[in-house]
Amino acid sequence: MAVCRGEVVAGAGLTLLEWGPTRGQLEPLRGRLVNVWTHPEHRRLGLARTLCAGLLARARARGIGTVGLGSTPQARDLYLALGFAPQPAEMKWEAPR
Repeated sequence: MAVCRGEVVAGAGLTLLEWGPTRGQLEPLRGRLVNVWTHPEHRRLGLARTLCAGLLARARARGIGTVGLGSTPQARDLYLALGFAPQPAEMKWEAPR
């Protein structure tokens, strides 16, 4: 997280997923960037970029070579600059209530 004058102004997380090996990748873990956000008054200062780059470095240090995320149109350029590539649309399942 990023803090300014005692207030949290940006954050990001990395979730590790037990994915299991696949034909193209033998690594059993994958990462997912989650909850990337920046307070509106602190945007365009590189805070999210710095946090995400740090999390990607931590993933690489753990041997994780694949990290995914869900993006908004507003954040797309940031993720492209970090090396993410667009993927087909995700789908979601929710248990019936």
